[in-house]
Amino acid sequence: MNHLVIAPIVLPAIVAPFIIMVLRYHLDLQRIFSVASSILVLCLTLALAAQTADGTVQVYELGDWPAPFGIVLVLDRLAAMMIVLTSVLALAIVLYAIGTGWDSRGANFHALFQFQIMGILGAFMTGDAFNLFVFFEVLLIASYGLMIHAGGAKRFQAGVQYVVYNLLGSTLFLFALGTIYAVTGTLNMADLAVRVAEMPADETALLRVGAVMLLLVFAIKAAVLPLHFWLPASYSQAPLPVAALFAIMTKVGAYAILRVYTLIFGPDLAISEGLVGDWLLPAALVTLAVGAIGVLGSREIGRLVAFGAITSMGTLLISISLFTPAAAGAALYYIVHSTLATALMFLIADQVMERQGGAVDALRLMPQSGLLSVMFFIAAIALAGMPPLSGFIGKLLVMDAARDNDLVWWIWAVILVGSLVTIIGLARAGTLIFWKSHGLPNTDDETASDTDTDRDLPEDKVASAPVLPLVVCFGLMAAIVMLTIFAGPMTRFADATAAQLFTPTAYIETVLGEASK
Repeated sequence: MNHLVIAPIVLPAIVAPFIIMVLRYHLDLQRIFSVASSILVLCLTLALAAQTADGTVQVYELGDWPAPFGIVLVLDRLAAMMIVLTSVLALAIVLYAIGTGWDSRGANFHALFQFQIMGILGAFMTGDAFNLFVFFEVLLIASYGLMIHAGGAKRFQAGVQYVVYNLLGSTLFLFALGTIYAVTGTLNMADLAVRVAEMPADETALLRVGAVMLLLVFAIKAAVLPLHFWLPASYSQAPLPVAALFAIMTKVGAYAILRVYTLIFGPDLAISEGLVGDWLLPAALVTLAVGAIGVLGSREIGRLVAFGAITSMGTLLISISLFTPAAAGAALYYIVHSTLATALMFLIADQVMERQGGAVDALRLMPQSGLLSVMFFIAAIALAGMPPLSGFIGKLLVMDAARDNDLVWWIWAVILVGSLVTIIGLARAGTLIFWKSHGLPNTDDETASDTDTDRDLPEDKVASAPVLPLVVCFGLMAAIVMLTIFAGPMTRFADATAAQLFTPTAYIETVLGEASK
C-alpha cells in the first residue's frame, strides 16, 4: 500500500491536538505549525494528484483489513482534484487569518482549522459511506467552533441555527445509512455498487427510500433550495475568512452527489430512474434564481457574498443534475472556479468590513479604496461568471452540456438572467461602497451595523494595512486567471475525470480486488 494516501489526513489530525496540548498559549508557534502543516498537506496532495493523473485508482486499507470488511481510503482523479483544491484554499486562508490577526481574536483557531481540513480531506477520500458520515461530523464540530470564533451574540445565534440544521441532516444521514445497510448488508461504496446492481428491480423499494434520504442529506450540505436557509445567516455572520474556507464545504455535498449517484446508484440502474434529475434540476434552477435575487437585495456585504455562493451552487447543481459525462465534466471545471471565486469575494468583503463596516451603503472613504475597488471588480466578474474569466467558460460548458435536455431553454434562460441579476447586484454594491463614498467626508460612520462591532480594528491597525492579506487575495485572483488561461487542459482533465466517474469499473475492481490478495 502507498502510505502517502493517508498522510494528508493524518498530518492535520496530529498537528491539531499538538497545538491544543503543547502550544495553547504560544500564538506565534501555533502559526508556524499551522502554516507548515498546510504547506506539507499541499505538497502531499499535489504528489498524490500526479500519481492519479493517468487514471490510476489507489486504495489504502486501514489496519490492513481488506474491503469490504475494513475501512478504506480511495484516491482517484476526482478525489485527487478535490483534495488539491482544498489544500490550496486552506493555505490561502491560514495565511490570510494570520495576516489580518483573525486567528488572535479567539481561542483555538489553528487547532480547529486543522481539524476542519482533516474532515474535508477525509470526506473526499473515504471509500465507505459510514465514514463519510463520520467525516461530515468532524466538519460540523470544527466548523461550529470556527464559526463562533471571536464571539458575538448574533454570531452565536447564527451558529446555533447552523448546528441545528446540520444535526437534522446528520440524523437523516444515519437513518439513510441504516436503511441501506439493512437491505444490502454493507456500507463500503464499491461493495454497495456491486450489490445494488445485482438486486432485482422489484426488491429495491426500501433501498430507494434510503437513496432518497441520502440525496436530501447531500442537498442540505450543498444548500439546495428549499434546504438552503441555514447558509446566508451562517456564512454572513461567521468570520469572513472562515466563510471563505466554508466555500469548499458546500462542494462536499456536490461531491457526494456525484460520487454516490454515479458509483452506487448509477444512472443506468432501474432504481435510479427519476431519482435525481426529476427534482434536483428544478430545485437547482430555483436555487440559482433565489441566490441572484438575494445578491440584488442584500444590504450587508457578508450576506451579499453568501447569496453569491448560493447562486454558484445553483449553477453547479444544474450541471450535476443533468447526469451525463459532458455535464459532469463541466461541473468539475465549475467547482474549481466557484470555490476560488467565492473564497476571494469573502476575503475582499472582509477587507472592506475591516475598514468601514459591513453595510452596503455610501459610508466613509476607506484606506486603499482604489486598490480594493479593483479587486472587488475582478472578483465580481469572476463570481457572476462574466467574460473573460473562468466563470464565463464554466457557464458556457454547463449550457453546452444542457443542449440535449428537454428543459434546455429554461436552463439557458435561468443561467443568463441569473448572471445578469448577479452582476447588477454586485455592481450596485460596488458603486455604493467605492464610488459614492468619494463624495462623503472621511469620518467615522456611526450607523454601522451592530453585527460588525466585533470586527472593528483599532485605527492604527487599519492605517497600517497589512500586506499579507492583499497578497493572498492577489494569489487567488492569479489562480482564477491561470484557470482561465489553462482552460483547455483543465477541461480535458475534468472530462477524463467525469468519464472515470461514469465507468466505475476500475474503482470497484481496485477496491474489492484487494480482498483477494
